[in-house]
Amino acid sequence: MVSVITIVGMDIPETGPGAGRALRFFLFLFLILLMGMGVSGTAGTAAAGEKKAGVYQEPEAFLAEVFSGDVPAPSLIWVKKDLKKQITRILGHPPPMIRIRYWRKGARSAWILDEIGKEEPITTGFAVNDGRIEKVKVLIFRESRGWEVRYPFFTAQFENATLTPENKLDRNIDGISGATLSVSAVTRLARLALYLDKLTSDGND
Repeated sequence: MVSVITIVGMDIPETGPGAGRALRFFLFLFLILLMGMGVSGTAGTAAAGEKKAGVYQEPEAFLAEVFSGDVPAPSLIWVKKDLKKQITRILGHPPPMIRIRYWRKGARSAWILDEIGKEEPITTGFAVNDGRIEKVKVLIFRESRGWEVRYPFFTAQFENATLTPENKLDRNIDGISGATLSVSAVTRLARLALYLDKLTSDGND
């Protein structure tokens, strides 16, 4: 007489010609289940470990990178009536600040600027050299979505960009699905950094 045991809904004979095959099949299914759980756990850990919102680079470190460690003393622009009008045209809203700090050495200037994405400010660093954008880095991101603007595939589009006579960028910037507001915010700041660089290089600050 052949006795039978039941494992996860399957009747597996303890003895007889079918016992070995059934047991091997069950072990095979069990191993597949364990492998699937392992892959899922690894993927979840990787996703959780990806840094989205947060500080990507400290502003001081960005400045040291732009000026090769020899950071000049900061200067100030006071946002007076005429300048406020120009900034409002660029950003699409009145600027919240009454002064803007910047760093300049020769033809190179650095700007650390904030602009709202959806609800929170995005802090972005810009290096401008001889009237063209040399480097763009998202330094601090506070939103829950749109953080993809931090990656070089996006920021590299601004390299060597300059302003047209209408204070627009001389090129189109490709958007990112799900990050439209962040893309728009960084693009506006790029225009502002170029405008302010021109203003200060002309000695009008």
